[in-house]
Amino acid sequence: MKVAIAEAIKRIKPQGRLTTIVTIDGYGASGKSEPADRLARKLGKTTVVRTDDFARPNFVGWEWERLRTQVLAPLLNDHPGRYRRYDWDSDRAAEWREVPVGGTLIVEGVSSMREELGRYWDYAIWLDCPQELRLKRGIERDGEAMRSKWADVWIPEEDAYVNAQRPDQKADLVLDSSRPYAI
Repeated sequence: MKVAIAEAIKRIKPQGRLTTIVTIDGYGASGKSEPADRLARKLGKTTVVRTDDFARPNFVGWEWERLRTQVLAPLLNDHPGRYRRYDWDSDRAAEWREVPVGGTLIVEGVSSMREELGRYWDYAIWLDCPQELRLKRGIERDGEAMRSKWADVWIPEEDAYVNAQRPDQKADLVLDSSRPYAI
């Protein structure tokens, strides 16, 4: 019998700390936010942290060092994490967010399984999705004016990350997000 993703995560007993740490990685517009939010509802005491909150204009990728020092490292020592979210609409740093000890932390976003972060994850999910569908979803979400950003910047950056670090091969679970799946 196949175990649902939420049930598999509930069974995890983190080693040496109180917080279960899950990552959902995948290409841009592969649909990472939806399973993160669905899992959070099913798991109960869960905090979702998005790598987009650590990105900013004119910065390649996102500030993974800040995620590590402000969120992951404290939780490994059973201390709460705290970070300041970047607000894309106002183009500036926004409110501080708290990440409590215990329960589950879900980190979702492009390149969240990057080698530079080490292996903090108790469970890692990779969302795979064809490039044409990702581009279509991205344009629908962000508008036609962002097509060149998607095609000329983000997709090549994501391809370079996947080719170099192979997060799909490190994941505990690989999902095809172009088709329905159960949480």
